[in-house]
Amino acid sequence: MVALLPLLIVAFVDAAHGLLSVRGSRGSPTVHRFDRRLAAAASSSTPTSPTYLLDENLEYMQSMRTIDSSSVSGRPSADLFEAVRYIDRNANKLLYPTEESKNSLWDRCKGSWKLQLATGGGRFTTFKPVPIFAYAMIDDKHFGNGVCLNSEFAILSLLGPHYFNSRTRQMGIGIEDLFLFGNNVTPFAPGFVSEGMGLGKSQDDYKADKKRMPTFTMIGASEKSLIARGGTGGIAIWTRLDSDIRPSAYGDYEFGV
Repeated sequence: MVALLPLLIVAFVDAAHGLLSVRGSRGSPTVHRFDRRLAAAASSSTPTSPTYLLDENLEYMQSMRTIDSSSVSGRPSADLFEAVRYIDRNANKLLYPTEESKNSLWDRCKGSWKLQLATGGGRFTTFKPVPIFAYAMIDDKHFGNGVCLNSEFAILSLLGPHYFNSRTRQMGIGIEDLFLFGNNVTPFAPGFVSEGMGLGKSQDDYKADKKRMPTFTMIGASEKSLIARGGTGGIAIWTRLDSDIRPSAYGDYEFGV
């Protein structure tokens, strides 16, 4: 397994930086409730909640229905890009004008997600299906992504802290650990791979090097879908997984409460 690790890591880095850049303990009963709880929170709306104005915006609701349909099916509709563009263009002034509404969006972004559709770059206006099972995971402290055979069998996974800026709706990500088939193999990662991935680099390290940390801009999120823009300008659409990906991807890693 160790002998194959460099090839597997390089293959994953290529996939992660290409597709994804568009960019509890095992067995605990709280793990299976992780995404269900977040989905329920995302769907709640009262006149005093940040989601109330969204629910009153008919064009937003129609746009999210279009996105949700394509997200769940994995097939882009003819009006999908226009639906995403409406939310993207109206994000700051109309949809998330306050700190509270931006933080509410961030809460809806948390969970386990499967990458379904991507434009591939900032100049493209067509969403295309993603042919591999690539996932992303956001909890209160961590961001993780990786490649799986299915939701129960992760192949290669990354994990690290996230840094969310509510003003810009941007999530910076660090990579601290590398997992192979749910096992932490960070100590075995070749030096050139660790350096290329920025393994172990903090937000301050990137600032010291005068480089930009890998970043996603959160465009929108619902009970079913997550829309985010990666550093290259491409837009990705993710569908919420029914179960928490963390036990499969990270084994017995202690995430804490």
